[in-house]
Amino acid sequence: MTKLKHTFANDILFKMLFVKFPHLLKKLVAELLGIKLESIEEFVIRNPETPPENLEDKFCRLDINMMVNGQRVDIEIQVEPEKDYRERSLYYWAREYSTALQQNMKYSELPRTIVISIVDFKMFDCNEFHSEFHALEVSRHTELTDKFCMHYFELPKLPKEVSKDNRLQLWLALFRAKTEEELKQIESMEVEEMEQAIEAYKHITVTPEFVEAERLRSKARHNEASALHNRNIEIATNLLGTNLSTEQIATSTGLTHAEVEELRH
Repeated sequence: MTKLKHTFANDILFKMLFVKFPHLLKKLVAELLGIKLESIEEFVIRNPETPPENLEDKFCRLDINMMVNGQRVDIEIQVEPEKDYRERSLYYWAREYSTALQQNMKYSELPRTIVISIVDFKMFDCNEFHSEFHALEVSRHTELTDKFCMHYFELPKLPKEVSKDNRLQLWLALFRAKTEEELKQIESMEVEEMEQAIEAYKHITVTPEFVEAERLRSKARHNEASALHNRNIEIATNLLGTNLSTEQIATSTGLTHAEVEELRH
């Protein structure tokens, strides 16, 4: 197996690819929302730009925000299994919904706001890879409003074998793919939009724009890791003056046993 240098779940690649090839994004959104492609009359990407200075921030959010038939739709890619992702995705929804309110606008005129999260880890205690949440009354299941909608697609729960006739699973299989062999298997199914997506992937990953963006993001991650390590060394140094053992200090700071012992001596 040959590991992919960059996967479809890479947030920079995700943003660049689907902004540069909006016809593919439109097809992806139709599958994720479970609507017919021809039913999409309005399709506008609201945040196509990613300023280079933002990429130097490790925590830069590279989502794609759209207007789809009068609805605000936001797609998020999340690879790391963060424990607070439920709350964070809810915050994303609240921010999108609240910022839609314009001067002299009635609350009833706020658009339906949908946040779609494609995550590379398990979130919910169920077998289904797709979960959709609405604001419902707990006993009668009456919908409070249709303005709230959250979709989660958990890639680890996707079937190992996907059918060429199931476009949703094929799209998600692209995001799940981590090896060249997996991409070639999808490509061999000869589904036109999958072939187009993989061709677009190959094009984006060799562009100077993508290479530079990856360099900036890698630099940001390195700087953050260095800053965190230096902070842990400072904490460990302070703890050496207490009655804590080397093992306890290592556990508290994330440093290795050898690193703490080196500081001690």
